[in-house]
Amino acid sequence: MSLPQEKLMTLDEFYRYRENKEGIIEYIDGITYMAPSPSTKHQRISMRLSSKLYEFLKGKECEVFSAPFDIKLKSDRVAGDKIVIPDLSVICDKKGLGDSGYEGVPTVIIEILSPSNQSHDLVFKLNLYMQYGVKEYWIINPMLNTVQVYVLDENYQYEQAVVKSDVGKVSSHILKGFSVDLEELLT
Repeated sequence: MSLPQEKLMTLDEFYRYRENKEGIIEYIDGITYMAPSPSTKHQRISMRLSSKLYEFLKGKECEVFSAPFDIKLKSDRVAGDKIVIPDLSVICDKKGLGDSGYEGVPTVIIEILSPSNQSHDLVFKLNLYMQYGVKEYWIINPMLNTVQVYVLDENYQYEQAVVKSDVGKVSSHILKGFSVDLEELLT
């Protein structure tokens, strides 16, 4: 992620600003963040996981969305305007779906790290998603070939459910029955 701008923007200013820019731009409480273009490995992982989730969720109430897809985080527990663009989002409460994105809290969010955005996804977004109540957060690190899975507990705190390296399977705790072979995903 690039460094945030110094001047705070309103949400309306952000939407106008983004119309004239290319790339993925997120908005957190008046500050904009630009994501780097994804690497080839990042894209492969995203497509493989998106395809697996799509097949798994077919005919179920949840649906997977891949970037770029705006998520305007909204919760009674947290104030402020936040528009994030996760690599993958699983949405089960579809009443917040609109033509240009989703307003609410996805059930599962998956981020695939890039060398320049590691701390943003590992620390900042982990805390942000925890505050908003994202039930499960996966962080995939293609540089280390690892997957970390965090599951929200009843106190709105993340517990690290699993850390896996490039062998074996990793399973969702929220999407019962969904698992992925890491060697297939990460190679």
